[in-house]
Amino acid sequence: MFVDQVKVYVKAGDGGNGLVAYRREKYVPLGGPAGGDGGNGGDVIFKVDEGLNTLMDFRYQRHFKAQRGDNGMSKGQHGKNSEPLILPVPPGTLVRDEETGEVIADLTKHEQEAVIAKGGRGGRGNSRFATPRNPAPDFAENGEPGVERNLQIELKLIADVGLVGFPSVGKSTFLSVVSAAKPKIADYHFTTLAPNLGVVETKDQRSFVLADLPGLIEGAHEGIGLGHQFLRHVERTRVIVHVIDMAATEGRDPYDDYVTINEELKEYNEDLPSRPQIIIANKMDIPEAEENLVVFKEKIPEGIDIFPISAITRDGLQDVLYAIADKLDQIPKIEKPVEDQTERVVYRFEESEKQFEITRDPDGAYVLYGEPIEKLFKMTDFNRDEAARRFARQMRGMGVDEALRKRGAKDGDIIRLLEHEFEFVD
Repeated sequence: MFVDQVKVYVKAGDGGNGLVAYRREKYVPLGGPAGGDGGNGGDVIFKVDEGLNTLMDFRYQRHFKAQRGDNGMSKGQHGKNSEPLILPVPPGTLVRDEETGEVIADLTKHEQEAVIAKGGRGGRGNSRFATPRNPAPDFAENGEPGVERNLQIELKLIADVGLVGFPSVGKSTFLSVVSAAKPKIADYHFTTLAPNLGVVETKDQRSFVLADLPGLIEGAHEGIGLGHQFLRHVERTRVIVHVIDMAATEGRDPYDDYVTINEELKEYNEDLPSRPQIIIANKMDIPEAEENLVVFKEKIPEGIDIFPISAITRDGLQDVLYAIADKLDQIPKIEKPVEDQTERVVYRFEESEKQFEITRDPDGAYVLYGEPIEKLFKMTDFNRDEAARRFARQMRGMGVDEALRKRGAKDGDIIRLLEHEFEFVD
């Protein structure tokens, strides 16, 4: 089964908790704090495996969680960092954040890696908080929560050549006779329900990857027919091979087919019509095809190569394969330009993320939310009074108390943060 779009949930590992401990050697007076830091949580990493050509592995398992770091230990020993969770993906995988639509990674090369969710850092042990005023602190940090994300993963096949055209024009038959691919072939529309890939080798030992894409029809870019599901796979091809039923066995005009498909490509992506194109005039073994080809050539702009073939009788195949290989030799592989690191750096002002926001629930309680304050809360061990007092000081330093007063908070009002409630003390 070919799977080229999935939604998954990933969560990086939380950091391990820091430890509260003290040196207790018999002959070491005033030993002081000795709690170690927690280990870092594991990252979630996507890694390209060129042996894969589908997202099938994500169809049945959609939740992935990396391991958390180990907690800190006594005598200042650091907890063990967790190993990253590495998930193999096929070349051509595009990863987006489902909520924001932001592209997180575009993975195209074998063994290319991208950190999709960063693991949380380990919490600091009490030895890290010792100061002259407080030489033996009685608190430590909890580990930082790992990043969690809902992802939209798309696969855009990486093929050198894409076969496009209406249903039943002979794309699958052409692929089957020029490569070892075995696509399903039958005499009805939309026989091809998923893209098929084949490796083609010419007699002069040149090779390229050919993708047979499901048939397009008018309105495909708007979601009509099946072709719209697979238009994304044309984006990475270097040459577009347009297969046309020159015998008009379906009753359509060959030139109208050519114009319609190019319009669909343009509507989907303006750059596609500018890609090098080769036209295959298929089904030339049928008598009407010769006459239609003469009319077709009169309407086609100069400079576009047209190759009459018959995929059934295999006439003309070698000429078109040589032409495709020649065209590919002239075109560099499509890669994203690498930014020149030697250029001067331009600094732009970016508004920093707000530390917190305040809203009110229907029952009158004040609700604090925002990633920075929520992270600070999760990293505080409220089982220790000194840690709770430190959290109160940190909130005051962030301006929470002042902001609540401006919103009208008074003594005894309920303040909510995540699932917890506090009383406001003025």
